[in-house]
Amino acid sequence: MKLKNDARQMIVKSLLSLLFFFWLHTIGAQNSSLIKEQSIGCIPVENSIIVPFGGNTWCSSSGKAGGSISNDGIINWTNAAVEFNTYVRVTQRGKVKLWLNGNVPDGKSEISVMALGQTKNVQLQGSEPKDFYVGEWTINDTGYVVFTLKGNTRTGDRFADLFSLKLSGTSINEQTGFVKNNEGNFYYWGRRGPSVHLSYTVPENADVEWFYNEVTVPKDNDVIGSYYMANGFGEGYFGIQVNSLSERRILFSVWSPYSTNDPKQIPEDQRIQLLKKGEGVHAGEFGNEGSGGQSYLRFNWKAGVTYGFLLHGVPDGSDHTIYTAYFFDPEKAGWMLIASFRRPKAATYLKRLHSFLENFIPEQGNINRKVLFANQWVRDAKGNWFELTKARFTGDNTARIGYRKDYAGGLEGDTFYLRNCGFFNTNTPLDTRFERPHSGKQPVITFEKLP
Repeated sequence: MKLKNDARQMIVKSLLSLLFFFWLHTIGAQNSSLIKEQSIGCIPVENSIIVPFGGNTWCSSSGKAGGSISNDGIINWTNAAVEFNTYVRVTQRGKVKLWLNGNVPDGKSEISVMALGQTKNVQLQGSEPKDFYVGEWTINDTGYVVFTLKGNTRTGDRFADLFSLKLSGTSINEQTGFVKNNEGNFYYWGRRGPSVHLSYTVPENADVEWFYNEVTVPKDNDVIGSYYMANGFGEGYFGIQVNSLSERRILFSVWSPYSTNDPKQIPEDQRIQLLKKGEGVHAGEFGNEGSGGQSYLRFNWKAGVTYGFLLHGVPDGSDHTIYTAYFFDPEKAGWMLIASFRRPKAATYLKRLHSFLENFIPEQGNINRKVLFANQWVRDAKGNWFELTKARFTGDNTARIGYRKDYAGGLEGDTFYLRNCGFFNTNTPLDTRFERPHSGKQPVITFEKLP
């Protein structure tokens, strides 16, 4: 019996030892896993982004042959005088490492990348696309960072074909701003830059027949590709443009009610009809961004000068509306007729009054521009004048999606303003509302004498 009892005790002790071993092993493994996770959590995680050149880069030597930007990236780069600037907006300080993705079709090249006052060189070779590590920078402030690419030497036909740059580091996060892809043709829209608008608050239940506005483009802000739109309404727009070094226009357009980008597809009963136009005004059709009737006068307006804009909108019968645009030149001290259009399918007064600022040339999307809008008034069908002092600031899809943050608008003294492009660092939150002081300067217009 004693032997049997001893055997039982040994078995029990063995089982207890085995259970204790498994328990200790399990707890130890859990503690080990916990320590490992805590250790990993203490290591700062570096984020990475791919910045495509096609939507974020500009050629700094426009007009010079030997390099250009396509949707694929930097191509045909043969001229060392042609440099490329890529813009990325960071929202936190830290480190950033940079790689160039591309290939050298033949030979080898040396390229320098300049940013934040530091230049780093990289050797490129190989006909297959790959990442070339360039170096690391320290970012001490938030905002836009420009990376400038310059060709140093090459033994082949061109420096390289470059498609994107990769950024990785503690300064990169989900809020880092750039055009991420070409979905929705965003390389084009992103390089044009964000368009910004002011929507004016109009008295409720007023049949607005006339809309008056004053526009000033500050000196050095008359950038090629800019449209400073003064009198926008639900069915069209009216403002001034810089079309080239030698041409500027006063532009007035009315959309057709038929939705198409090809004016030739508009049915006859939905076409915009020209009723009259001013001396020297060209009138025709427009497309691509909707379609309709368009008029413009080549006119050498000047930066720093304030011009008046007057728009008339009145129902014509039960299903047509007539829109007429007038422009005031202070040098001539008189109103000029631009054009009068008859629009079918709706009889209405002026609605959804607004102004906007846009750049319509992608190659000019890296240049800052600004415009001032002052002394807005409307006159209703009964002859009553109302001053418009409230406006809401908004932006287009490029601004809304966060691909570009270089936009602003609001009040400057007693005047509304809009600003865009150029990669400046301060911006105005979209949908902010502003109110300017009353001017009390009701327009003095002899309507019977308008041309």
